[in-house]
Amino acid sequence: MSKEVKLNKITTSVIRDMKRKGEKITMLTAYDHSMAAVLDEAGVDILLVGDSLGMVVLGYDSTLPVTMEDMLCHTKAVTRAAKRALIIGDMPFMSYQISVEEAVRNAGRFMQEAGAHGVKLEGGREVAEVTRRIASSGIPVMAHLGLTPQSVHQFGGYKVQGKEDAAAQRIIEDAKILEEAGAFSVVLECVPAKLAATITQSIGIPTIGIGGGIHCDGQVLVIHDMLGMFEKFTPKFVKKYANLNSQIKEAVKQYVEEVRTGVFPGKEHSF
Repeated sequence: MSKEVKLNKITTSVIRDMKRKGEKITMLTAYDHSMAAVLDEAGVDILLVGDSLGMVVLGYDSTLPVTMEDMLCHTKAVTRAAKRALIIGDMPFMSYQISVEEAVRNAGRFMQEAGAHGVKLEGGREVAEVTRRIASSGIPVMAHLGLTPQSVHQFGGYKVQGKEDAAAQRIIEDAKILEEAGAFSVVLECVPAKLAATITQSIGIPTIGIGGGIHCDGQVLVIHDMLGMFEKFTPKFVKKYANLNSQIKEAVKQYVEEVRTGVFPGKEHSF
């Protein structure tokens, strides 16, 4: 009889060590207690309570309407479920842009009220001081470069970033600046694989790719995308590991039919 393998608690130092050892880092989004428990038990290293919940959970067209209260509510649900994974709360639009003081206060709420282990915020050199102050307050910061969804209107849509030399060089510089400011890792979203590889080799902190190619230190996907639960659109970088949308739909259709025809509940489901 095989012994159950006990998985160690993931911390930011473990994540840094994984880069040093060449071990790939796994990250997925989680927004509720039940799914967080499943992902945690499956061995995912980092659970990101992403502001992507605005689109896949709350039904908005973008991440912009998501509030701090939305994020805190869902982060609490995730932290109550996960025992092993590192839990990162996504700082929503306008929770860190107004002032450094407000940014630190909101980051602290993720830790104090919701039980997160760190926060993620979007942007490059323009958020360096915010990153520095949050990190110096004892709150781990995950940076986010490339396509940053909160700036989608500024980019003119969901487009690959860093294709031109000048834009690529700026992203490389931003990654180094954010590392120096105290970020413990950086998400690289929708950047050319060659650029992501260069950044990964140029900095000492782990890179987590989402549309950044194979050479990043780790990968992240939105859970609704990789399980085939979100059908409005599927980004090129998504691999669907299941098609739960159709499976759930068929199960519900069967339930509706059995209730209407009197098949359910049967004797075995009755007291």
